[in-house]
Amino acid sequence: MPNYNDTPQVIDNFIYKLYKRTKPSMSIDNVKLDVSSFEKWRNSLKEKLLKLLGNFPEPAPLKPQLCSVEELPEFTREKYIIQTEQDCWMPLYLLTPKSSEKKLPSILCCHGHGPYGKDPVAGVHFKQSERISGINAFNYNYGEIMAKRGYITIVPDWRGFGERCGYNSDVFPGRDKCNVYFIQHLLLGRTFLGANIFDGMRAIDFLLTKKNVDPEKIGCMGLSQGGTMTTYITLLDERIKAADIICYATTVAHYAINRPNFCGSQLVPGLYQYADVGDVIGAIAPRPLLVESGANDTCFWLHSALEAHEKIKKAYKASGKEENLWIEVFPGEHSFAGGKAFEFFDKYLKSS
Repeated sequence: MPNYNDTPQVIDNFIYKLYKRTKPSMSIDNVKLDVSSFEKWRNSLKEKLLKLLGNFPEPAPLKPQLCSVEELPEFTREKYIIQTEQDCWMPLYLLTPKSSEKKLPSILCCHGHGPYGKDPVAGVHFKQSERISGINAFNYNYGEIMAKRGYITIVPDWRGFGERCGYNSDVFPGRDKCNVYFIQHLLLGRTFLGANIFDGMRAIDFLLTKKNVDPEKIGCMGLSQGGTMTTYITLLDERIKAADIICYATTVAHYAINRPNFCGSQLVPGLYQYADVGDVIGAIAPRPLLVESGANDTCFWLHSALEAHEKIKKAYKASGKEENLWIEVFPGEHSFAGGKAFEFFDKYLKSS
């Protein structure tokens, strides 16, 4: 516990005991391991999560604005700004391989926390040493990597990150900007995470306006907070056929109770009354899923990842599609492994 004290009036003691008394009512652990029971559970959990995530906005005309075009040896990188809801504009990169194929598979690449939002994921660093070192530390340019492997990749900025906060991590001095944005959205009948899930879906809407995108071969991937986004966008948008959740599988006990490692950008109000993180990830079944966990990850430590893996395995077994779950525990820290992901996406998005 972060503020352990044996004095009973210290609130941390109450929080821990309340956590111990709370038993998620919609855990996969309570479900029979058969397809019919699984499907009822999955549909009920999705319905509950949609309620917890608050009101989703009404889509507005995308009105895409092309800002720049870069011709690189293996792909073209275009920058756009699109409208997701009324008065809300999202910048993104679209990376298109130089290919003779008429239709290509595509991947929504979700960024995590960091001062530059989408930029490093798309391989954008402007030759600045700080940006380059960040990419190298986390193998963070998976949008660029996958474009070089023949996938159209789309890389948006989430609300409150990158250009959408003016590249300013200290928007509210002395306050965590994610928490402020969360409270603001909540006061307006939204959740911050729900709004960004909606924006991810709008990125897919924009992707599907491109004639060279195969609508039946769309994937999603992301590291850390990008793993949060990958989890919820994939769960709630059936257009995504395969996903790679990178260094996000964990437990509420680990990231929220014992060592607070969360913020308003990743928060589903009331989640643990109903489900743990592994339950939510497991509800993606039976669609193909790769879960990457670093053996040396000190953000979401391996013991919590392994606990989440067990829940996810139960869900895939119950769905009747155990073979669609890939788990990679790789030797490394909080980063994109760049291991099984290539074989995984090639199998599920490139195979006819």
